[in-house]
Amino acid sequence: MAMAASSLADWLRSLPDDALADLLRARRDLATPPPANSDVLATRAGTAGSVARACENLDNAALAVLETLLVAGADETPVSVERLARLLPVVPSNALDRLRSLALAWGPDEAVCVPAAAREVFGPFPGGLGASSAELAGLDPDVVAARLADVGEDEQALLSTLSSGSPLGRTRDAATDVPLDEAVTPVQKLLARGLLLRRDAQTVELPREVGLALRGGLVVDRAALTEPELPVEHHEQSRVDAAAAGEAMEFLRHAETLLRTWSHQPPPVLKSGGLGVRELRRLARDLDVDERRATLLVELVVGAGLVASDESTSPEWVPTMLTDSWLSTPPSGRWLTLAHAWLDLPRMPGLAGGRDARDKVVVPLSEELRRPLAPAMRRRVLSTLADLPGGAGVAVDDLVALLAWRAPRKGGRARDTAVRDTMSEATALGVVALGALTTAGSALLDGDQHGAAAAMADALPEPVDHVLVQADLTVVAPGPLEPDLARMIEAVADVESAGHATMYRVGETSVRRALDSGRTADELHELFRTRSRTPVPQSLSYLIDDVARRHGRLRGGVASSFLRCDDEVLLTEVMSTPAATELELRRIAPTVVVSPFPLAEVLDTLRAAGFAPAAEGPDGRILDLRPSGRRIPARSRPSRRTEPSRVGPLGADQLTAVVAHVRAGDKAARSRKGSMVRLPAGGGADTSATMALLSAAARDQREVWIGFVDSHGTATQRVLTPVRVGAGMLETSTGERYPLHRITSAALVEE
Repeated sequence: MAMAASSLADWLRSLPDDALADLLRARRDLATPPPANSDVLATRAGTAGSVARACENLDNAALAVLETLLVAGADETPVSVERLARLLPVVPSNALDRLRSLALAWGPDEAVCVPAAAREVFGPFPGGLGASSAELAGLDPDVVAARLADVGEDEQALLSTLSSGSPLGRTRDAATDVPLDEAVTPVQKLLARGLLLRRDAQTVELPREVGLALRGGLVVDRAALTEPELPVEHHEQSRVDAAAAGEAMEFLRHAETLLRTWSHQPPPVLKSGGLGVRELRRLARDLDVDERRATLLVELVVGAGLVASDESTSPEWVPTMLTDSWLSTPPSGRWLTLAHAWLDLPRMPGLAGGRDARDKVVVPLSEELRRPLAPAMRRRVLSTLADLPGGAGVAVDDLVALLAWRAPRKGGRARDTAVRDTMSEATALGVVALGALTTAGSALLDGDQHGAAAAMADALPEPVDHVLVQADLTVVAPGPLEPDLARMIEAVADVESAGHATMYRVGETSVRRALDSGRTADELHELFRTRSRTPVPQSLSYLIDDVARRHGRLRGGVASSFLRCDDEVLLTEVMSTPAATELELRRIAPTVVVSPFPLAEVLDTLRAAGFAPAAEGPDGRILDLRPSGRRIPARSRPSRRTEPSRVGPLGADQLTAVVAHVRAGDKAARSRKGSMVRLPAGGGADTSATMALLSAAARDQREVWIGFVDSHGTATQRVLTPVRVGAGMLETSTGERYPLHRITSAALVEE
């Protein structure tokens, strides 16, 4: 029969190098800094914090095996797999091997051990079972079962409650001992029978033996060891991609509207950081979306670097110079910018609207939404979908249950909420549709940005080059318009409703806006004549001509500003209004007046008074004086590789070096040292004895044990073969170099 390793350190020393490398790869914290030897590695692996981190990557079955080993006392005495099998309906395939690969269990099947710290991690009641009863521990399970058969229904109900949840119960009936023939309440009767333990005057505990008996001798049932099924609904991948494209177009439209709105009216930054509730509600109302979607939009435009705080004395959220290039990018490129920002966003927008520890509302862009592990959660959700066949859609509740089973200790209390938020956000962005991962989303997850943009471009409907003008002065775009056509239509019409088909409405204000921007009536007539697949209604032509006839009869320039008009009667009418006094208009010729106010302000005031002036350039052409919006310089985004939350796995060369470091420390620890020579503290004084020892070892090709302090100040030991000593360095047969001033002691290794 194989014997158990005497300790975790001994078991680690017995592992092949590739198995030790796999352990260090899976438990990254064990390798930083490199452990001096297996004893140090075992100490790290046995700490409560490291055990807890390792357990985050275990599924429910492996955790159940680990908890069952604790119930069996494997943290104190080795437990056989045969004993383990008696406490489980079935020992899950590979679960014990998984625990061994993470150093959460070690030893042969006849004697399996677990770290003592595991009991601290799982709490005082592993498996939901209480402490062992001294009275019941030595009894046969059949005897315990016979005692349980004698209890009444009230007592049985109480026992069932304690066995299915916490084994502790609070009651006043535990205050005093009562003989069985005098017991009245279920608690008193069970205490008298020895089927409950009294912890204090108000607390009772269900003994482990009773809990196991009520569970049929098993720590967990079979359902807890079986991964829940993930029902899927199959769709054509093309249908999934098309549905996602529609969502992506809508999201992009909202993002564009947000950027244009904030270009002209940037919202203030709260003193504590973030975006105020009032501004969020105003934005949601302007976009006609709910506050959750508005929050996601705000977080992503900031996360993508399209918006930032201007950091002035009264800071505001202002679009950056990246906005203009983003707006001119094709839809697939705009989508990629936002989708990539979402995937790596170290924040959880879904938490906005909740309450913080001070019972204050958590607002968008605030520090309370920062969650460094959020990108890992998103990738975990999307990777689960990526493992399914193409076009396989899942229900969110089923996905939540599956991920909870696969890693019940990962993500904390917000785990299930994070999964739901991830699916909701991914659907809004078009990364997921109909519960399935899209082609673009799959490429995005794989890091293929070009492929993701190309896939989204293929899914998006082809831009259309025409509109449908209707008799009620509405213009229907039967799909996404070509960029130039979209700009022209938006200049002369207002969006009335958006979606797969966008409806615009032409009115006097919108026509005047187009004329203000420099377009002429003839150009507007030509636009509708050439781009409308339906006949242009006469009412639209009349509207354009009527507005154009009145538009621009007053012309403004800079004097600071001037107004000129060939119609002296109209100019006289202007001078008789209160606006003339407000603008300090002064007539310098029968057809010309000037004002000390800026031209834009003069024109706005006259328009408010009912006139329709237009701005004029030096060449007499109409000018568009509307501001293009504020912009601030874009800030560089931190590289993912430099973010502390995204420390990558150890590379193959690093793992090889750490394993060699551990093996060298083990070799040094077990080597027999001869008489030792110690260097004086600080490296001063006479070092001739040490130099002579190392030189002799190099000449005779003898192994030497040295103690040294590395660049991190960590003391360690090595066994090596010197080949050269000089110039302040010790060179070894393996090519390593050790500064002599860091060597603290040396001794020949005895053969």
